[in-house]
Amino acid sequence: MRGRHRQRRRPSNSNRVLLAATATCWVLALTHLHSVAANWMYLGVVGIDTTAALQHQQPADAAAEADDPELVEARAACSQPGLSAQQIAVCMQHPGNLRSVSEGARRGIQECQYQFRNERWNCTTTDEQSVFGYILERGSKETAFIYAVTSAGVVHAVTQACSSGNLTECSCDSSRHGKNTKEGWKWGGCSDNLDYGMEFARKFVDAPDLVKPDKNVKRKKAWTKRMQMNLHNNEAGRQVVDKLMRNQCRCHGISGSCELKTCWRTMPSFNEIGDMLKQKYHQAVQVPIKTPKRLRRKSKGKRLKVDKGDLVHIHRSPNYCVPDLQKGIPGTSGRVCNKTSQGPDSCDLLCCGRGYNTQVMKHKERCQCKFVWCCYVRCKTCETQIDRHTCK
Repeated sequence: MRGRHRQRRRPSNSNRVLLAATATCWVLALTHLHSVAANWMYLGVVGIDTTAALQHQQPADAAAEADDPELVEARAACSQPGLSAQQIAVCMQHPGNLRSVSEGARRGIQECQYQFRNERWNCTTTDEQSVFGYILERGSKETAFIYAVTSAGVVHAVTQACSSGNLTECSCDSSRHGKNTKEGWKWGGCSDNLDYGMEFARKFVDAPDLVKPDKNVKRKKAWTKRMQMNLHNNEAGRQVVDKLMRNQCRCHGISGSCELKTCWRTMPSFNEIGDMLKQKYHQAVQVPIKTPKRLRRKSKGKRLKVDKGDLVHIHRSPNYCVPDLQKGIPGTSGRVCNKTSQGPDSCDLLCCGRGYNTQVMKHKERCQCKFVWCCYVRCKTCETQIDRHTCK
Protein backbone atom coordinates (compact mmCIF):
# COMPACT_ATOMS: atom_id res chain seq x y z
CA MET A 1 0.00 0.00 0.00
CA ARG A 2 1.14 3.46 -0.76
CA GLY A 3 1.87 5.63 2.17
CA ARG A 4 -0.57 8.53 2.44
CA HIS A 5 0.82 12.00 2.86
CA ARG A 6 -1.17 13.69 5.65
CA GLN A 7 -1.28 17.48 5.61
CA ARG A 8 -0.72 19.07 9.01
CA ARG A 9 -3.63 21.13 10.19
CA ARG A 10 -2.88 24.54 11.53
CA PRO A 11 -4.26 25.14 15.05
CA SER A 12 -6.93 27.77 15.52
CA ASN A 13 -6.21 31.11 17.11
CA SER A 14 -7.88 30.14 20.40
CA ASN A 15 -5.89 26.91 20.60
CA ARG A 16 -2.67 28.73 19.86
CA VAL A 17 -3.35 31.10 22.75
CA LEU A 18 -3.83 28.17 25.11
CA LEU A 19 -0.73 26.36 23.82
CA ALA A 20 1.34 29.50 24.27
CA ALA A 21 0.08 30.16 27.79
CA THR A 22 2.48 27.85 29.60
CA ALA A 23 5.58 29.10 27.81
CA THR A 24 4.51 32.73 28.01
CA CYS A 25 3.70 32.71 31.72
CA TRP A 26 7.21 31.67 32.68
CA VAL A 27 8.87 34.12 30.29
CA LEU A 28 6.79 37.00 31.60
CA ALA A 29 7.20 35.91 35.21
CA LEU A 30 10.98 35.98 34.89
CA THR A 31 10.81 39.63 33.83
CA HIS A 32 9.12 40.44 37.16
CA LEU A 33 11.60 38.69 39.44
CA HIS A 34 13.44 41.94 40.12
CA SER A 35 10.48 43.01 42.30
CA VAL A 36 10.00 40.23 44.83
CA ALA A 37 7.28 42.12 46.71
CA ALA A 38 5.22 42.72 43.56
CA ASN A 39 1.54 41.90 43.89
CA TRP A 40 -1.46 41.69 41.54
CA MET A 41 -3.20 44.41 43.59
CA TYR A 42 -0.80 46.85 41.89
CA LEU A 43 -3.13 46.66 38.88
CA GLY A 44 -5.64 48.65 40.94
CA VAL A 45 -3.13 51.50 41.15
CA VAL A 46 -1.69 51.66 37.62
CA GLY A 47 -4.47 50.07 35.57
CA ILE A 48 -3.82 48.08 32.39
CA ASP A 49 -1.27 49.42 29.91
CA THR A 50 -0.65 47.26 26.84
CA THR A 51 1.18 49.95 24.88
CA ALA A 52 4.47 49.55 26.75
CA ALA A 53 4.34 45.76 26.42
CA LEU A 54 3.83 45.98 22.66
CA GLN A 55 6.73 48.43 22.31
CA HIS A 56 9.11 46.12 24.19
CA GLN A 57 8.09 43.05 22.22
CA GLN A 58 11.01 41.21 20.60
CA PRO A 59 11.16 41.46 16.79
CA ALA A 60 11.32 37.67 16.45
CA ASP A 61 8.18 37.26 18.54
CA ALA A 62 6.39 39.99 16.60
CA ALA A 63 7.21 38.32 13.27
CA ALA A 64 6.10 34.89 14.50
CA GLU A 65 2.82 36.27 15.82
CA ALA A 66 2.09 38.75 13.03
CA ASP A 67 -0.72 36.55 11.73
CA ASP A 68 -2.19 35.98 15.21
CA PRO A 69 -3.44 39.28 16.69
CA GLU A 70 -5.30 37.41 19.43
CA LEU A 71 -2.05 35.99 20.80
CA VAL A 72 -0.28 39.36 20.52
CA GLU A 73 -3.06 41.07 22.47
CA ALA A 74 -3.06 38.33 25.13
CA ARG A 75 0.70 38.59 25.65
CA ALA A 76 0.50 42.37 25.95
CA ALA A 77 -2.37 42.25 28.45
CA CYS A 78 -0.77 39.58 30.62
CA SER A 79 2.66 41.22 30.88
CA GLN A 80 1.46 43.62 33.58
CA PRO A 81 3.67 44.06 36.68
CA GLY A 82 2.81 42.19 39.86
CA LEU A 83 1.39 39.00 38.32
CA SER A 84 2.75 35.64 39.41
CA ALA A 85 3.52 32.89 36.89
CA GLN A 86 0.30 31.12 37.84
CA GLN A 87 -1.77 34.29 37.37
CA ILE A 88 -0.16 34.93 34.00
CA ALA A 89 -1.24 31.44 32.93
CA VAL A 90 -4.83 32.19 33.98
CA CYS A 91 -4.61 35.57 32.23
CA MET A 92 -3.45 33.98 28.97
CA GLN A 93 -6.60 31.85 29.00
CA HIS A 94 -8.87 34.82 29.87
CA PRO A 95 -7.02 37.97 28.68
CA GLY A 96 -10.21 39.98 28.36
CA ASN A 97 -10.90 39.67 32.09
CA LEU A 98 -7.77 41.49 33.24
CA ARG A 99 -9.31 44.97 33.03
CA SER A 100 -12.06 43.80 35.37
CA VAL A 101 -9.39 42.43 37.72
CA SER A 102 -7.72 45.85 37.71
CA GLU A 103 -11.07 47.52 38.44
CA GLY A 104 -11.76 45.04 41.25
CA ALA A 105 -8.39 45.75 42.86
CA ARG A 106 -9.06 49.49 42.60
CA ARG A 107 -12.44 49.10 44.30
CA GLY A 108 -10.89 47.01 47.06
CA ILE A 109 -8.12 49.54 47.76
CA GLN A 110 -10.49 52.51 47.76
CA GLU A 111 -12.98 50.72 50.03
CA CYS A 112 -10.19 49.79 52.43
CA GLN A 113 -9.10 53.43 52.66
CA TYR A 114 -12.70 54.54 53.18
CA GLN A 115 -13.44 52.00 55.93
CA PHE A 116 -10.25 52.84 57.87
CA ARG A 117 -10.12 56.59 57.18
CA ASN A 118 -10.56 57.37 60.90
CA GLU A 119 -8.46 54.54 62.35
CA ARG A 120 -4.86 54.50 63.54
CA TRP A 121 -4.11 52.35 60.51
CA ASN A 122 -5.80 54.14 57.64
CA CYS A 123 -5.00 51.57 54.94
CA THR A 124 -1.81 53.34 53.98
CA THR A 125 -0.41 52.48 50.56
CA THR A 126 3.18 52.72 49.34
CA ASP A 127 4.80 53.52 46.02
CA GLU A 128 6.02 49.92 45.70
CA GLN A 129 4.38 47.26 43.54
CA SER A 130 3.31 45.47 46.72
CA VAL A 131 0.91 48.44 47.30
CA PHE A 132 0.70 47.83 51.08
CA GLY A 133 4.33 46.95 51.80
CA TYR A 134 5.05 45.47 55.24
CA ILE A 135 1.39 45.21 56.23
CA LEU A 136 0.76 42.75 53.41
CA GLU A 137 3.63 40.57 54.64
CA ARG A 138 2.75 40.79 58.33
CA GLY A 139 -0.14 38.34 58.58
CA SER A 140 -2.20 40.56 60.91
CA LYS A 141 -5.93 41.21 60.85
CA GLU A 142 -5.27 44.23 58.63
CA THR A 143 -3.64 41.83 56.16
CA ALA A 144 -6.72 39.64 56.40
CA PHE A 145 -8.99 42.57 55.53
CA ILE A 146 -6.86 43.54 52.52
CA TYR A 147 -7.01 40.03 51.06
CA ALA A 148 -10.75 39.75 51.69
CA VAL A 149 -11.75 43.15 50.28
CA THR A 150 -9.62 42.86 47.12
CA SER A 151 -10.87 39.32 46.46
CA ALA A 152 -14.44 40.56 46.85
CA GLY A 153 -13.57 43.44 44.53
CA VAL A 154 -12.57 41.06 41.73
CA VAL A 155 -15.81 39.09 42.11
CA HIS A 156 -17.84 42.31 42.08
CA ALA A 157 -16.09 43.83 39.04
CA VAL A 158 -16.01 40.65 36.93
CA THR A 159 -19.66 39.81 37.68
CA GLN A 160 -20.70 43.36 36.85
CA ALA A 161 -18.76 43.21 33.58
CA CYS A 162 -20.66 40.03 32.66
CA SER A 163 -24.04 41.66 33.21
CA SER A 164 -22.97 44.77 31.29
CA GLY A 165 -21.92 42.71 28.27
CA ASN A 166 -18.28 43.82 28.52
CA LEU A 167 -16.90 40.26 28.56
CA THR A 168 -17.22 37.74 25.75
CA GLU A 169 -16.97 34.70 28.02
CA CYS A 170 -20.05 35.40 30.12
CA SER A 171 -23.36 37.22 30.20
CA CYS A 172 -26.38 37.41 32.50
CA ASP A 173 -27.33 34.35 34.53
CA SER A 174 -30.32 32.92 32.66
CA SER A 175 -30.47 29.56 34.46
CA ARG A 176 -33.79 30.43 36.13
CA HIS A 177 -35.14 32.80 33.49
CA GLY A 178 -38.86 32.32 32.84
CA LYS A 179 -39.47 29.96 35.76
CA ASN A 180 -42.38 30.56 38.14
CA THR A 181 -42.05 30.54 41.92
CA LYS A 182 -44.36 29.38 44.72
CA GLU A 183 -44.92 33.02 45.68
CA GLY A 184 -46.47 33.67 42.28
CA TRP A 185 -43.78 35.75 40.62
CA LYS A 186 -41.56 34.81 37.71
CA TRP A 187 -37.80 34.93 37.20
CA GLY A 188 -36.82 37.42 34.51
CA GLY A 189 -34.57 40.35 33.78
CA CYS A 190 -30.78 40.11 33.88
CA SER A 191 -29.55 38.28 36.97
CA ASP A 192 -25.92 38.95 37.89
CA ASN A 193 -23.78 35.95 36.96
CA LEU A 194 -22.17 35.50 40.36
CA ASP A 195 -21.13 31.90 39.64
CA TYR A 196 -18.79 33.02 36.88
CA GLY A 197 -17.37 35.87 38.97
CA MET A 198 -16.70 33.54 41.91
CA GLU A 199 -15.14 30.83 39.74
CA PHE A 200 -12.80 33.21 37.94
CA ALA A 201 -11.79 34.99 41.16
CA ARG A 202 -10.84 31.65 42.71
CA LYS A 203 -8.68 30.81 39.71
CA PHE A 204 -6.93 34.16 39.52
CA VAL A 205 -6.73 35.57 43.06
CA ASP A 206 -5.95 32.24 44.74
CA ALA A 207 -3.37 31.15 42.15
CA PRO A 208 -0.19 32.39 43.91
CA ASP A 209 -1.09 30.65 47.19
CA LEU A 210 -1.95 27.29 45.63
CA VAL A 211 1.67 26.56 44.72
CA LYS A 212 3.32 23.82 46.78
CA PRO A 213 6.39 24.98 48.73
CA ASP A 214 9.77 24.16 47.26
CA LYS A 215 11.91 21.61 49.08
CA ASN A 216 14.58 24.24 49.68
CA VAL A 217 12.18 26.75 51.28
CA LYS A 218 13.13 27.53 54.86
CA ARG A 219 10.42 27.57 57.53
CA LYS A 220 8.14 25.58 55.26
CA LYS A 221 5.55 25.18 58.01
CA ALA A 222 5.20 28.94 58.55
CA TRP A 223 5.04 29.47 54.79
CA THR A 224 2.21 26.95 54.51
CA LYS A 225 0.33 28.58 57.39
CA ARG A 226 0.48 31.94 55.70
CA MET A 227 -0.74 30.55 52.36
CA GLN A 228 -3.66 28.93 54.14
CA MET A 229 -4.51 32.21 55.84
CA ASN A 230 -4.51 34.04 52.50
CA LEU A 231 -6.75 31.46 50.83
CA HIS A 232 -9.20 31.51 53.75
CA ASN A 233 -9.54 35.30 53.72
CA ASN A 234 -9.87 35.37 49.93
CA GLU A 235 -12.83 33.02 50.22
CA ALA A 236 -14.30 34.96 53.16
CA GLY A 237 -14.39 38.08 51.00
CA ARG A 238 -16.11 36.23 48.18
CA GLN A 239 -18.66 34.73 50.56
CA VAL A 240 -19.71 38.22 51.67
CA VAL A 241 -20.66 39.08 48.07
CA ASP A 242 -22.68 35.86 47.85
CA LYS A 243 -24.39 36.46 51.19
CA LEU A 244 -25.49 39.98 50.27
CA MET A 245 -27.04 39.01 46.92
CA ARG A 246 -30.70 40.00 46.79
CA ASN A 247 -33.77 39.94 44.59
CA GLN A 248 -34.78 43.01 42.63
CA CYS A 249 -38.32 43.00 41.25
CA ARG A 250 -40.53 44.92 38.86
CA CYS A 251 -44.31 44.96 38.85
CA HIS A 252 -46.39 44.71 35.68
CA GLY A 253 -50.06 45.57 35.41
CA ILE A 254 -52.60 48.32 34.90
CA SER A 255 -51.75 51.56 36.72
CA GLY A 256 -48.76 49.96 38.37
CA SER A 257 -50.70 47.11 39.96
CA CYS A 258 -48.59 44.09 40.75
CA GLU A 259 -50.66 41.49 38.91
CA LEU A 260 -47.44 40.08 37.49
CA LYS A 261 -44.01 40.47 39.05
CA THR A 262 -40.65 39.52 37.59
CA CYS A 263 -37.50 39.36 39.70
CA TRP A 264 -33.79 38.87 39.16
CA ARG A 265 -30.71 38.47 41.34
CA THR A 266 -28.48 41.50 41.79
CA MET A 267 -25.30 42.27 43.69
CA PRO A 268 -25.09 44.80 46.53
CA SER A 269 -23.13 48.01 46.24
CA PHE A 270 -19.46 47.61 47.11
CA ASN A 271 -19.90 49.93 50.09
CA GLU A 272 -22.26 47.35 51.63
CA ILE A 273 -19.63 44.66 51.11
CA GLY A 274 -17.02 46.89 52.75
CA ASP A 275 -19.31 47.53 55.74
CA MET A 276 -19.78 43.81 56.38
CA LEU A 277 -16.08 43.08 55.98
CA LYS A 278 -15.30 45.83 58.48
CA GLN A 279 -17.60 44.09 60.99
CA LYS A 280 -15.76 40.83 60.34
CA TYR A 281 -12.45 42.66 60.82
CA HIS A 282 -13.45 43.63 64.37
CA GLN A 283 -14.33 39.97 65.03
CA ALA A 284 -11.23 38.53 63.32
CA VAL A 285 -9.81 35.38 64.86
CA GLN A 286 -6.13 34.79 65.56
CA VAL A 287 -5.35 31.15 64.86
CA PRO A 288 -2.23 29.25 65.88
CA ILE A 289 -2.40 26.71 63.06
CA LYS A 290 -1.21 23.29 64.16
CA THR A 291 -1.93 21.53 60.92
CA PRO A 292 -2.46 22.75 57.36
CA LYS A 293 -5.61 20.67 57.02
CA ARG A 294 -7.94 22.81 59.09
CA LEU A 295 -8.08 26.21 60.78
CA ARG A 296 -9.03 26.14 64.46
CA ARG A 297 -9.10 28.56 67.36
CA LYS A 298 -8.76 27.97 71.07
CA SER A 299 -11.56 28.93 73.46
CA LYS A 300 -11.58 27.91 77.17
CA GLY A 301 -9.71 24.71 76.56
CA LYS A 302 -11.95 23.64 73.67
CA ARG A 303 -11.03 23.70 70.02
CA LEU A 304 -13.71 25.35 67.88
CA LYS A 305 -13.85 25.35 64.12
CA VAL A 306 -13.42 28.68 62.42
CA ASP A 307 -16.30 29.51 60.09
CA LYS A 308 -15.38 29.99 56.44
CA GLY A 309 -16.84 33.50 56.60
CA ASP A 310 -14.56 34.62 59.46
CA LEU A 311 -11.44 36.67 58.86
CA VAL A 312 -8.38 34.97 60.32
CA HIS A 313 -4.85 36.12 61.06
CA ILE A 314 -1.71 34.52 62.48
CA HIS A 315 0.10 37.56 63.91
CA ARG A 316 -0.87 40.48 66.10
CA SER A 317 -1.21 43.95 64.63
CA PRO A 318 1.91 46.13 64.85
CA ASN A 319 1.97 49.40 66.79
CA TYR A 320 0.48 52.01 64.47
CA CYS A 321 0.93 54.85 66.97
CA VAL A 322 4.70 55.19 66.49
CA PRO A 323 6.22 55.78 63.05
CA ASP A 324 8.42 53.01 61.67
CA LEU A 325 9.72 54.09 58.28
CA GLN A 326 11.44 50.77 57.69
CA LYS A 327 8.08 49.01 57.87
CA GLY A 328 6.17 51.78 56.14
CA ILE A 329 4.17 52.76 59.25
CA PRO A 330 3.73 56.56 59.30
CA GLY A 331 2.34 56.79 62.84
CA THR A 332 -0.53 59.08 63.81
CA SER A 333 1.35 62.33 64.46
CA GLY A 334 -0.23 65.15 62.46
CA ARG A 335 -3.48 63.27 61.84
CA VAL A 336 -6.68 65.29 62.21
CA CYS A 337 -8.80 64.07 65.15
CA ASN A 338 -12.28 64.77 66.50
CA LYS A 339 -12.27 66.24 70.01
CA THR A 340 -15.93 65.44 70.71
CA SER A 341 -16.05 61.95 69.19
CA GLN A 342 -16.20 58.75 71.19
CA GLY A 343 -15.17 56.59 68.23
CA PRO A 344 -11.81 55.61 66.74
CA ASP A 345 -11.35 59.12 65.30
CA SER A 346 -11.42 60.68 68.79
CA CYS A 347 -8.34 62.59 69.84
CA ASP A 348 -7.84 60.26 72.81
CA LEU A 349 -7.69 57.11 70.69
CA LEU A 350 -6.19 58.39 67.45
CA CYS A 351 -3.42 60.32 69.21
CA CYS A 352 -2.55 57.32 71.40
CA GLY A 353 -2.56 59.41 74.60
CA ARG A 354 0.07 61.90 73.34
CA GLY A 355 -2.36 64.82 73.27
CA TYR A 356 -3.23 67.11 70.42
CA ASN A 357 -2.66 70.59 69.05
CA THR A 358 -5.52 73.00 68.33
CA GLN A 359 -5.41 75.47 65.47
CA VAL A 360 -8.09 78.07 64.77
CA MET A 361 -8.94 78.08 61.07
CA LYS A 362 -10.88 80.81 59.29
CA HIS A 363 -13.39 79.50 56.78
CA LYS A 364 -15.12 81.70 54.20
CA GLU A 365 -18.24 80.65 52.34
CA ARG A 366 -21.17 82.15 50.43
CA CYS A 367 -24.25 82.71 52.56
CA GLN A 368 -27.63 84.53 52.68
CA CYS A 369 -28.08 84.10 48.94
CA LYS A 370 -31.06 85.79 47.27
CA PHE A 371 -32.42 85.70 43.76
CA VAL A 372 -32.51 89.11 42.10
CA TRP A 373 -34.86 89.80 39.17
CA CYS A 374 -33.60 89.40 36.57
CA CYS A 375 -31.56 87.17 36.60
CA TYR A 376 -28.78 86.50 39.04
CA VAL A 377 -28.13 85.38 42.61
CA ARG A 378 -26.64 87.80 45.14
CA CYS A 379 -24.77 86.34 48.11
CA LYS A 380 -22.84 87.60 51.08
CA THR A 381 -19.53 86.21 52.26
CA CYS A 382 -19.65 84.75 55.73
CA GLU A 383 -16.57 83.99 57.78
CA THR A 384 -16.55 81.35 60.49
CA GLN A 385 -13.84 80.06 62.79
CA ILE A 386 -13.24 76.33 63.05
CA ASP A 387 -11.06 74.50 65.57
CA ARG A 388 -8.77 71.99 63.89
CA HIS A 389 -7.23 69.36 66.16
CA THR A 390 -4.13 67.39 65.12
CA CYS A 391 -2.28 64.70 67.03
CA LYS A 392 1.04 65.59 68.64
